[in-house]
Amino acid sequence: MADALVYRAEGQAVLRGGDDLYGFTVTEWQLPATYPPFAALLFVPATLIPVTALKATFLAGNALLLAVLVHLSARLSGLARTRLPRRTALCAATAAALWLEPVFQTLLFGQINLALACLVLWDLTRPSGARFRGAAVGIAAGVKLTPAIFIGYLLLRGRHREAGTATVACAGTVALGAAVLPAASLDFWTRRLYETERVGKAWIVDNQSLQGLITRALGDPAPGPAVWALPCAAVALTGLWLAARAAEDRHAILLTAFTALLVSPISWSHHWVWCVPLIAVLLAERRTRTAALVALVFTARTMWLLPHEGDLDLRLPWWQQPLASPYPLLVVPLVLLLPTAEYVITRRMSTRTGAPVLAGPVHCSHDDTAHRGTAPGPGGRG
Repeated sequence: MADALVYRAEGQAVLRGGDDLYGFTVTEWQLPATYPPFAALLFVPATLIPVTALKATFLAGNALLLAVLVHLSARLSGLARTRLPRRTALCAATAAALWLEPVFQTLLFGQINLALACLVLWDLTRPSGARFRGAAVGIAAGVKLTPAIFIGYLLLRGRHREAGTATVACAGTVALGAAVLPAASLDFWTRRLYETERVGKAWIVDNQSLQGLITRALGDPAPGPAVWALPCAAVALTGLWLAARAAEDRHAILLTAFTALLVSPISWSHHWVWCVPLIAVLLAERRTRTAALVALVFTARTMWLLPHEGDLDLRLPWWQQPLASPYPLLVVPLVLLLPTAEYVITRRMSTRTGAPVLAGPVHCSHDDTAHRGTAPGPGGRG
């Protein structure tokens, strides 16, 4: 649980005044703090209990959060309406999800990926008009910057009030961090934020982003920005455009999440816990074979079967490259498949019912979970 120990060290740095928050390194891997100062404030309680108890707390907490994520995934996909006893289905699905490599690695490292995914998914699947909807997205972005892409998702979907709430919440986390840790905040936002090498080496197999795939494929630890930044920009624009045009919110949410994972310079394998709602959505749409393929890829752990000590990650033969980058190679075509499958499903429904095919995004309360095929409101945004 190396990451849990880093979080504990961040809390200790806060208690010492925060001046050395981004100067220390801990564990045998000499890991530094990489999150905004607001996150360090949340980690202060981790200093109040012994290390053994902290690890047990992270283990139990992440297991509980996985059950919450499974429940939220069922709500997102519509599987919450299953006739199976809810407790039985929840426990079985949670037990199965423990075998997914990103989930297992999250527990192994004592990470907070499940907590952030639950915050975002809970907020985005709340009923329309719920108070402070968007605030949890903003708080998640304040803890770890990557969830900020969901503020863009809210804007693109025409949910401006929620996007504003998320922005205010995120700004509040920045202000709180600056008020309590002014020196550390100045250091982070003016310097540390741009030191991507602090997070880790982009070329190691742990990194399942597009940049990681490209650097390993080229065997170059530092390819020029044009080599990897241009493909990432193209994927970002495509993914967000598809998310803006998706007829169902569940597809738009997944498109946004996986776009963020693909284009982020570093997306460790344990960041990909969004595979849980992806599998749920595929099962809800009765794409069982695709769901089985996704589950297989996310449990196979192929990247860990390759020689990856030292710089061996940069010297992989061509036939090992797909094994080293299974997640981006799976998700890139899947990102393109989701809107296509959505159109086919909608077309089939219209053929059976005689209703017109929808051409734009539709918003409905996730209390109803599944898309109901209602016509878009003024402007096509609901």
